[in-house]
Amino acid sequence: MEQFSEISLILLVTLGVSVLMRLLKQPLIIGYIIAGVLVGPYVLNILYSTEMIEFLSKVGITALLFVVGLGLSPKVLKEIGVVSSVTGFGKVIISSLIGYFIGQALGFSVVESLYISVALTFSSTIIILKILTDKGDTNKLYGRISIGFLLIEDLIAAIILVGLAGLQGASGSILDIASGIGFLLLKGILALVVLFVISNFILHRLTNFVARSQEFLFIASLSWGMAIAALYYALGLSIEIGALVAGVTLSLAPYAPEISSRLKPLRDFFVTLFFILLGSHIQFSNLQELFLPIMVYFFLIFLGNPIIMFILLNLLGYSRKVGYQAGLTVSQIGEFSLILVTLGLNLGHLSRETVSMITIVSILTIASSTYLILFADKLYKILNPFLHLLEFRKIQNKTQKRVKEIEAIVFGYKRAGPEFVKIFSKFNINFLIVDFNPETVLKAQEIGLHAEYGDAADVEFISELPLKSLKVLVSTIDDYETNMILVRAFRRENPSGIFISMSDSKENALKLYQEGATHIVLSHYLGAKQASLMIEKLGLDHINYDKIKSKQIGELEI
Repeated sequence: MEQFSEISLILLVTLGVSVLMRLLKQPLIIGYIIAGVLVGPYVLNILYSTEMIEFLSKVGITALLFVVGLGLSPKVLKEIGVVSSVTGFGKVIISSLIGYFIGQALGFSVVESLYISVALTFSSTIIILKILTDKGDTNKLYGRISIGFLLIEDLIAAIILVGLAGLQGASGSILDIASGIGFLLLKGILALVVLFVISNFILHRLTNFVARSQEFLFIASLSWGMAIAALYYALGLSIEIGALVAGVTLSLAPYAPEISSRLKPLRDFFVTLFFILLGSHIQFSNLQELFLPIMVYFFLIFLGNPIIMFILLNLLGYSRKVGYQAGLTVSQIGEFSLILVTLGLNLGHLSRETVSMITIVSILTIASSTYLILFADKLYKILNPFLHLLEFRKIQNKTQKRVKEIEAIVFGYKRAGPEFVKIFSKFNINFLIVDFNPETVLKAQEIGLHAEYGDAADVEFISELPLKSLKVLVSTIDDYETNMILVRAFRRENPSGIFISMSDSKENALKLYQEGATHIVLSHYLGAKQASLMIEKLGLDHINYDKIKSKQIGELEI
């Protein structure tokens, strides 16, 4: 009962700190680490059951990696594309090299410099996904790119963890250690292939039976994850890697999202204990000596990583704003970095002081980057005049000559643009597509459409368009500020032309109408109205919907 009371008291302290974090609009991970500091030896000194909490935190990391594996579906990785791959690998390589040389300059050993440099490259997937979801930006161009390179980072982190697992208990020459790691990797890959075969031919056939009950689905998936983790441990690899592999093998299952959502509460509880334990291990005795490295690494992550990402996206042909927005999402280090240095501590490669330093850097960068991302749009207006200094490639329109006497412009092609293109083509209306995704522009040009690269929020670019002679301007973008810039610029030049745009709220739609918009499409309202009219027309017999379903599938596949 003493251990139960201890954990209860620790969780109460964590709850109190978490309330404060919510008020400050900070990720709870910071609260967990601070709670660990409070319950540790320097403040309240109420954490005694270290071994038990270490075991529970290990369960948490195992669950975390299992859920990460569920998101690393080969299909998803295939769809990530060149941009996310180049930015993901590019940022990891460049940031690691810079971090390593800084570590050497600060007097860290070669091994410590390597650990620190690698740990500094991994941004927090959990935190960024949460912020993007809260802002409603997961489907925006920068959001999709960010999610893509975060998945690449997760994949790299997983490979590194496999390599480190091979160092556990390793001894002898470098050649012996390398051959040992290679043998472990071979065993791990062979086991992965066998598990994929079992998963595809046996497990997937059982999913319909298992998924009939959510409780059954939960216990079955949890059993699979634990069993594979134990198998990998028996093969000489780590439990964590086994959990990651278990997740990957289930990622192709049709019920992978349900499995992930069921496991997240379990993951969150145990991972909370991991961060509390990590916080309790922070040492403040030599904080003065660590002040300089903490500040140097803080600015490397907080400013350096966004600059690296901005430059990479600029070289790939993306606009200033996309590079800026995506760059902000890498201005912190997260859970994989802390897992990596904790493993380094357990292997005897890192001192507790070094782990404390990286943990403090993590707290500072997460806290700062959260506000940076939340107020990104306001900061962009301030920083925009200076960002051109980082543009090594001046973006030019990769397009044919503009159509004479353009009558219509469509901003944003990928979402709803094809529908407007169809109707303009049908009535022989000369139109131009404007999009700030270079890949989308090239694909549109390849099929013979008049398209050019441009940012709808760039006032200078908009002023170069033939707004005066337009009969209609369509924006398929649902960003309020972008549409406000467009409608104001359009109305200054063209008081009588038709302006159509999207909106995600009634309040924003009314404001756009006040600025002179002709018609605002409220996607949620329009979709609900169309669905309700369909029910009114077809009734409640599902057979009546088959024809419409087939037609819609055909349109979506075009």
